[in-house]
Amino acid sequence: MWLWMSLLSAILLGSYDVAKKQALRKNGVMWVLFSTTLLSTLFLVPFLSAGSLRDHITLIIKAVLVSSSWISGMIGLEKLPITTVSTIKASRPAIVVAFSIILFGERLNVLQWCGVALVLVSLWMLRGSTRKEGISFRNNSGLFWMIVSVITGAASALYDKHILSGSLQPLFVQSWTNVYISIILGIILLIMKIREKEGFARFKPDWTVVLIAVFITAADALYFLALKQEGAMLSVISLIRRSSVLITFLAGGLLFKEKGLRSKAVELALMLGGIILLMLGS
Repeated sequence: MWLWMSLLSAILLGSYDVAKKQALRKNGVMWVLFSTTLLSTLFLVPFLSAGSLRDHITLIIKAVLVSSSWISGMIGLEKLPITTVSTIKASRPAIVVAFSIILFGERLNVLQWCGVALVLVSLWMLRGSTRKEGISFRNNSGLFWMIVSVITGAASALYDKHILSGSLQPLFVQSWTNVYISIILGIILLIMKIREKEGFARFKPDWTVVLIAVFITAADALYFLALKQEGAMLSVISLIRRSSVLITFLAGGLLFKEKGLRSKAVELALMLGGIILLMLGS
């Protein structure tokens, strides 16, 4: 069951990325993040329940990791083509797999190691296709922010495995984490208002904000429920969720008319090949 939950979560994640890209055409990064997270928090109000001080400190740390990953990822998405962003994000499972071995004692067989190698090769090839679009890994700040997003996102996934292996329940984790993320983003927006009123006033009502909130709420709920199940492997779940790049790759060409898709298709195929090997090896 946890495999199917992970697959459905991946589909919702891909839709979430597409909706985010659309929303950024009208609104600033922080406004999109804050409004969607606040809506998601409202959806999860029925699942809020009491917890110990230690539980809440644990979830505040989780909220800081998620906020860092989201903010840096949204900045990268604003500056880069969605297909480039999706390909970079697909490298996160390789990091999760590596640290799952170190921290949780998960072991990879030959097929799984071959899968990791394919992912790394595809990332190296990405440098060539991004240069054709005029994107330099050295000079484009969007690529820097995406690297920050991938690292903090991987840390958040590993932290999820750690906290859900105990007594914390998935919807308790999701609901309170959203509350704390909303507070963090609200504080950042308040600082923006004090420092630069013009930048603060960029928000315009957009129906895609509601879609983003629905997609991310459902995707995260399925992810946490899958991770909590007995026998669930973080490395496999992370890989399945990264298959969301299929949806964002198609959307980049069909909806946003992005160029250079042929070269990226080769890289994406290598990444998916690596993911398939990892799944078969599991």
